[in-house]
Amino acid sequence: MSRQISQPALNFSPEILLRAQQVRLLIMDVDGVLTDGGLYFSEMGEALKRFSVLDGQGIKLLARVGIELAVISGRDSAALRTRFQALRIGHAILGTEDKLPAAQALLAQIGLTWQQVAVMGDDWPDLPLLSRSALACSPANAHAQNKALAHYVTHARGGEGAVREMCDLILTAQGHYARLLQEAAL
Repeated sequence: MSRQISQPALNFSPEILLRAQQVRLLIMDVDGVLTDGGLYFSEMGEALKRFSVLDGQGIKLLARVGIELAVISGRDSAALRTRFQALRIGHAILGTEDKLPAAQALLAQIGLTWQQVAVMGDDWPDLPLLSRSALACSPANAHAQNKALAHYVTHARGGEGAVREMCDLILTAQGHYARLLQEAAL
């Protein structure tokens, strides 16, 4: 006999849930957010990345309910492009150190405002985006300045489920979490 799945396991404050209700776009950094922030290099000098499958599942769930997904990163590599293609992340702006103009161009392109944007970033290049977004999040291992600016700091570290936690927050705030959880349990 199986037990019924009835409630989300995570609890978020009412203030954070209100901020997440209008989110239509999630912008994420890569290193330190979608990865653990470490830089790994093969003998051939190829950059290797480690991604969390928990984060990948959260991203897929957000896409399923119509949330736009974007990554903006100072780095670019074949590994990144492969992962983002597999996750069907619609907007990947890679190899840009100045993230604000890239984000503003993206918002203009898809017709959204900062009041509809959630951002997850872990270090100083992400601060201009975090300061403008409706929902600013940082992983547990983010720089102190980012955590001070964030509306929500995840319990999980970057590359270890922090993005999934943020996805669950948005899904909960917008009333999708319980339904998706029930569907997963069938």
